[in-house]
Amino acid sequence: MSELRRRMTEDLQLRGLSERTQEAYLRAVRKLAEHFHTPPDRLSEEQVRQYLLYLKNDCGFAPGSMRVAVNGVKFFYHYTAPRAWATLCNIRIPPQKTLPDVLSRPEVRQLLAAVRTRHNRAYLWTVYACGLRLNEGLHLQVADLDSQRMMLHVHRGKGAKDRFILLPQELLAMLRRYWLEHRNPRWLFPALGRGRNQGGVADKPMAEASVQGAWKRVVDQSGLAKSVSIHTLRHSYASHLIEAGVGLRRVQQLLGHSSLQTTARYLHVTEPGGEHTRQIIDQLMQGVGAALDAGA
Repeated sequence: MSELRRRMTEDLQLRGLSERTQEAYLRAVRKLAEHFHTPPDRLSEEQVRQYLLYLKNDCGFAPGSMRVAVNGVKFFYHYTAPRAWATLCNIRIPPQKTLPDVLSRPEVRQLLAAVRTRHNRAYLWTVYACGLRLNEGLHLQVADLDSQRMMLHVHRGKGAKDRFILLPQELLAMLRRYWLEHRNPRWLFPALGRGRNQGGVADKPMAEASVQGAWKRVVDQSGLAKSVSIHTLRHSYASHLIEAGVGLRRVQQLLGHSSLQTTARYLHVTEPGGEHTRQIIDQLMQGVGAALDAGA
């Protein structure tokens, strides 16, 4: 590791940014340096300006990707190699205004029932039933399940924020049965390796690529015309709660959104109804026990 990269890594850690954000910002600065074949602390303001224009105009970066690249470069020149450059102060990335694709409840059940392995199926049901981000689900620990209060503790979600989520009764029962299959003392979804009996000694959670691959196969085989990723399960959870009448502020809390505006976009893809939050969340999971036990 170069001295410059080490310093930036330390700066990122001191700012309390998540590991994924650290990796993204480091990658953004590395790409900048590779583009000019020059260490980033030796680049001029005009070179950085031209590089960002290149990403936008020649590479066609989407607003989300552009925002990550710009924020990574800004971080480097603000904290690691400080520069008083007007270019970095004047950049504005317009917010994305696209609406998320969501699945209906029958579509969610159809897709999850088609997942072949029990560990992937248990993980994906948990993501949907609790509205989790991909890595929030992967890094759940056994101790995060609070069966007394029927809550799930999510540690260091996006923005390094903790939150508590209502835990459906049927999901808890399903996770207890699933845990008995691997008995890992720490991870709720341990890496199983080549043998399913290795889960009990695994020192890390399931791999991101593993569950993404399993989900992609199911979606491809389903023939759905929607753009569907694992994150779509989180979108669908939010949409289904709002459809059933859960208040926007409550959905914001469950999802861990900093801004109510982020949650409000689901109003455009739902038709609100009027039931209680706990009852609704339990209803989302009805029949899940049988769904988990079906197949391998």
